[in-house]
Amino acid sequence: MNISDPIYGKYTVDGLLKELILSSPVQRLKGVYQGGASYFVNEKWNVTRYDHSIGVMLLIQKLGGSLEEQVAGLLHDVSHTAFSHVIDFVFENKAEDYHETIYDRVIADSEIPRILNQYGFDYQSILLDHSKWTILEQPAPELCADRIDYTLRDMYQYGEITSEEINMFLNHLRLRDGKIYLKSITAAEWFVQTYYKEVIDFFMNPLNVYGYDMLAKTIKIALEKKIIDLDTLLLTDEEVMYLLRMTQDKEVNNLVNNIKRHVNVKEDKLTYDLHRKNKIRLIDPSVLCDGQLIRASALSKKIKKMNEKAKRKAEEGMFVKIIST
Repeated sequence: MNISDPIYGKYTVDGLLKELILSSPVQRLKGVYQGGASYFVNEKWNVTRYDHSIGVMLLIQKLGGSLEEQVAGLLHDVSHTAFSHVIDFVFENKAEDYHETIYDRVIADSEIPRILNQYGFDYQSILLDHSKWTILEQPAPELCADRIDYTLRDMYQYGEITSEEINMFLNHLRLRDGKIYLKSITAAEWFVQTYYKEVIDFFMNPLNVYGYDMLAKTIKIALEKKIIDLDTLLLTDEEVMYLLRMTQDKEVNNLVNNIKRHVNVKEDKLTYDLHRKNKIRLIDPSVLCDGQLIRASALSKKIKKMNEKAKRKAEEGMFVKIIST
């Protein structure tokens, strides 16, 4: 199986990884958009969980991670519901980790354990404890494959960064004791700036906030009225959206009809219609300096200021004025 990825280039995948990629849980992710409601208010915001999952697997491989860690990377998002993190706003889940709470069940109920067993692996030892996979996941504000990939992928797809910049950054990635660090403060400054384009400028874009708010309200009411249930949300985005649009319930119809492209919104702290706060996401990579790994903010005033500004913005949230729908 040949993969041509816009971030990491061309790879050949076979055996276990190929079978897992072709499995139903991974293929479903082609229909689950990374940005939640984003695609339904702007067709250009079209990165999928499948794109990201393949990318995380490839980045782990590029950095020398084991086959088992590549498997964990490929499968780390298979339990995301339709519309990704929108479900967290339905349940007012500030940790934004609903998909993690159902991960074990989604894996166990799928063909993934059987596929892994055919290749001599126990799914529980690989998939149910991600703490051992230090390339895949690290607590914020450190770098990890998950955090790196969604940042590079979204920002490249949406025209904020270039291939040349990505290659420069990737060439500065290194591993020590299984953890990712950077070999230059210049690369750290670039990534911190890019990360905040993602989690502040994109995640908190007024149009994104509008889409999340409308879709979360729609799903919440549809669940309460039993138009859909939680298992329904393990379909794709388009499949669930079809069910929401086809219902005869007027309240749900009115809401779902406002989830559309070309809505006109803006940031307005004084006469806002919506206010939303996201989970606070900060980044402060470790950089190799004189043989020691040091937080980038201790080496760069620029990074320290970016972190302070991002924290203030995340704590304040986004105030959105709806001009026209």
